[in-house]
Order: sequence, then C-alpha cells, then structure tokens
Amino acid sequence: MKVIGDRISILKKDNLLSIVILPTTDKKKLNIMFLWLFAYTVCGIIVFINYFRMYDEETKLFMIIFLAFWAYFEFKVARAFIWKKNGKEKFWIQNGVIHYQRELNKKGKVKEYSIELVDDFKIIDVTDTSWADNINQSFWIKGGERLEFISQGKAIRFGMQISDEEARSIYNEIDKFIFKK
Repeated sequence: MKVIGDRISILKKDNLLSIVILPTTDKKKLNIMFLWLFAYTVCGIIVFINYFRMYDEETKLFMIIFLAFWAYFEFKVARAFIWKKNGKEKFWIQNGVIHYQRELNKKGKVKEYSIELVDDFKIIDVTDTSWADNINQSFWIKGGERLEFISQGKAIRFGMQISDEEARSIYNEIDKFIFKK
C-alpha cells in the first residue's frame, strides 16, 4: 500500500487499483467548524422564535427572507461538516470497470463506468487568481474536485480538495494502471 500525504492511500494488486481519499486530518479546523455551526444554529433558532413575537408585516417579511437564506447556509455548512467528519471518497478500477463512491458513515452509492467508455482523463487546474477556485479549495465547504474523466458525455469529478502534487500522483497511478506502463 502506498500513502500520499496524510489523506490518500493507494492499493495496487494484479487486477485492482484502489484509491481512498479522506476529507481532512485537521481536527482543530473541524472543531472550529463545529463551534461555528453550533453558534449559527442557535442564532437562527433565536430569530425563528422571535418571528412569532413580531406584529409588523414588513419585519415578518424580512425575517422570512432572512430565515430562508439562513436555512440554505445551515444546510450547506452542516453537510460540509458531516462530510469532513465521516466521509471518504473511494475510487477503484477492477476488471475493466471504474467504480466511484462518496461514502458517508459506511453508506453511499457506487457508480460504475466502463473503461472503454472513458475519455479525457485529466487534472483540473486551479488558479490562485480565481475567486471560485479559492472558495472551492477552502476547508469550510464540500467540493473542489481536482480530477475528472468523461464517460458517455458526462463529466465525472473526484479528488475533493487535494493538492497539485497529490492530484498528479493519483493521475499517474491511474494512468500507469490503465495503460500498464
């Protein structure tokens, strides 16, 4: 078994290449994210409780709009926190089939793609000047995939928030395995 960094392990056997990517190893940031999520939840609950004490229609309308935005971001941050705490990406190639799974609490649907139908396997470039790339690579969200392949016209992305070196290492391992270099 080969280990890349703190989060990635690669197992290579005769007819199997297995890659497991953990979302994080930074417990300090995870604890800070939990505290922020807790405080954000409490603030939203306080606003919701006070909604019923308001009599002014304009204030109630404002609170409804505020709570709609709050609920959206509550969902996004809770989802990111749960992923960072209990998730992992699994990618393996066996018998000419690529399998990909985003596992959360030992559950997750395995998607399968035939190697014959896979085109354009590549590393997704991230630029330091792009605002969207900086957000996608931040710890606080779920996303920021760095590897991609096309299967039957659909882009399949994986490798959330891995570094350039890690992406290159995974890409090289997959390339060597598929083409048996």
